Amino acid sequence: MLEYKGLQISWLGHAGFRITGAGHELVFDPYSVKTRAQRPASIIFITHDHFDHLSPQDIAKFSSRQKTVIVASKNCMKGLKDIQHKEYVLVKPGDEGAVSEVKYRVVPAYNINKFRAPGVVYHPPEYGGVGYVVEIAGTRVYHAGDTDFIPEMKNLGSIDVALLPVSGTYVMTASEAAQAANTINPAVAIPMHYGAIVGSKEDALEFKRLARCRVEILEQEE
Repeated sequence: MLEYKGLQISWLGHAGFRITGAGHELVFDPYSVKTRAQRPASIIFITHDHFDHLSPQDIAKFSSRQKTVIVASKNCMKGLKDIQHKEYVLVKPGDEGAVSEVKYRVVPAYNINKFRAPGVVYHPPEYGGVGYVVEIAGTRVYHAGDTDFIPEMKNLGSIDVALLPVSGTYVMTASEAAQAANTINPAVAIPMHYGAIVGSKEDALEFKRLARCRVEILEQEE
């Protein structure tokens, strides 16, 4: 876990994170979660509808029908019906919103050089996957989603904490993620999207070696 300006940031494994502070608990893309601390979140952010990001059984571990708002990309609509949660917001790149004091901006997430077939990337722009820039208690956190190093990363503004995929195949390689971090220039970068399905801690270590900013490699919350 990382303590940063009054926030507690925990890695739930793969692309999943929990951020606690200022009376809120935010959860991003929970998948195959092991943690025993399964409290209802204020907001659950989902970046796209692939099974390792939109996981109904993992979302249920952090969801309360009375308390939790789910913010998800529009391509999650079908999957959210399986959760039977009464309050969710479907978003697309460019959208902005707030839940209580937590502000969020929806940003693009897509591939430019990770191909499932010749000329066909895994996450094309029109697919509608997203990342989020979330502001909580004055701290701005960027969850990149499944993405390559894309031009839009140059226009995120000041970022305190960047959560960046590093495993390659479907997302940035460690080297590409380091280029992204060096462009975004966050106060802290945390590697993600490894250790399940694709990638290993070696990718996180290579990212840390190449990035010029402070990098924290978190252990998965138990």
